[in-house]
Amino acid sequence: METLLANLGTGFGAVLALSPFSIMGITFPMPMNLVYCLIGTVIGTLIGVLPGLGPIATIAMLLPATYALPPLGGLIMLAGIYYGAQYGGSTTAILVNLPGETSSVVTCIDGYQMARRGRAGVALSTAAMGSFFAGCVGTLLLAAFAAPLAEVAFKFGPAEYFSLMVLGLIGAVVLASGSLVKAICMIVLGLLGGLVGTDVNTGVSRYAFNIPELTDGIGFVAVAMGVFGFAEVITNLEQKDKREVFTNKVTNMFPTKEDFKRMIPAVLRGTTLGSALGILPGGGAALAAFGAYSLEKKVSKHPEEFGKGAIEGVAGPESANNAAAQTSFIPLLTLGIPPNAVMALMVGAMTIHNIQPGPQVMTSNPTLFWGLIVSMWLGNLMLIILNLPLIGMWVKLLTVPYRFLYPSILTFCCIGVYTVNNSTFDVFMTAGFGVMGYIFLKLGCEGAPLLLGFVLGPMMEENFRRSLLLSRGDFTVFFTRPLSLGLLLAAALLIVIVALPAIKSKREEAFQEET
Repeated sequence: METLLANLGTGFGAVLALSPFSIMGITFPMPMNLVYCLIGTVIGTLIGVLPGLGPIATIAMLLPATYALPPLGGLIMLAGIYYGAQYGGSTTAILVNLPGETSSVVTCIDGYQMARRGRAGVALSTAAMGSFFAGCVGTLLLAAFAAPLAEVAFKFGPAEYFSLMVLGLIGAVVLASGSLVKAICMIVLGLLGGLVGTDVNTGVSRYAFNIPELTDGIGFVAVAMGVFGFAEVITNLEQKDKREVFTNKVTNMFPTKEDFKRMIPAVLRGTTLGSALGILPGGGAALAAFGAYSLEKKVSKHPEEFGKGAIEGVAGPESANNAAAQTSFIPLLTLGIPPNAVMALMVGAMTIHNIQPGPQVMTSNPTLFWGLIVSMWLGNLMLIILNLPLIGMWVKLLTVPYRFLYPSILTFCCIGVYTVNNSTFDVFMTAGFGVMGYIFLKLGCEGAPLLLGFVLGPMMEENFRRSLLLSRGDFTVFFTRPLSLGLLLAAALLIVIVALPAIKSKREEAFQEET
């Protein structure tokens, strides 16, 4: 306990540290990391509120901007965008019946019905309070389990890391929505994309097709920004540019005693479920929100109210998606393995600053590690203070036509991609991935498995080669080491379970309901 408190003290010191800040020739000290946290949470709320933009696309767009920031400041800002989007998405879902973010799709069902019954204020405050509680619990879990898990991670060798990544990719396939075959194809495509470039051991060019720009590999920013940023813009241009804001003035924000009686158990259940699902590979906020809604319908004493304005239908999913957003950082920071697409982007941000994700971050750079964790708690506090008073401003933003937004989004994307390597080739490559991403969306293929495969591919290859070098070419090394064998057996068990007819039909039914 004393060690945990000391570590949190290190984190608070890092976030609140004063740095010189100059404006109009005047220099004065300022807690810049706290400012980056505020910027991230405000941007996150903004993109959560605006339908058609999500945290994946926004973080992909802002990755180049982190070059100019210190490592801790850049990661704090990107993390703030992620969990801030979970807050902002609920505002759009409740007031306009449009999910500002994927995980807010479920909130539309009962949140909008509450608004139609004149209870928009109660729905918004329920979402905010549930999100704040779940975010705090998720952050505490991250702080409590980070050190023990990092100790376990130090026992991992190349064989164990390879097996862990195999488990992660299979988990991503199992938990991906839609067809299993399509998810597997996207994973394989991502793995192949990660192989493009120059072989580190032999120096031979692979899949570069005599194009000099590809000898260094395909840029992570180009893939992420194209598949998520550009593709999202193209898809949203197909939507009808008409939004009906249900209420312009929100009153009666405080829930009644009966509301509290019904929402508190839902918040606790959603927080528990979301905390668990956030850690799973391929999981995340969207999966947690859908799972929490299904759970609330089953345990509720008033199942007939769901779909007509049940407060549990807002409290449970909103708590779950925020808890999942926080705990998804656990495998990233302790094992170096991204459990979902947003965490894959965080790996890209850490790589930009020459930080190798994994357990060594805690020992080699404790200020960054604990500073990031503490910033999450402060960010959640900022969100609850900012969101409710600014409801009126968010409502006004919803009336902005999308045709005015997309040119600036595309311009910002192109500038960001160009500044990474000062290369126009990267801009054209991003446009190409944008077209690919649009085709994937039309075919019902998720982009997240592709991105996970692209990030984990080079890491898998590196650990696979190391394992064979250490074992002198003996492939049984993956099965003779107990931890590696256990991870591979878990991966095989997942495949067997999802292949069972009863489980397969249940999975398809669940994702059909989600769609």
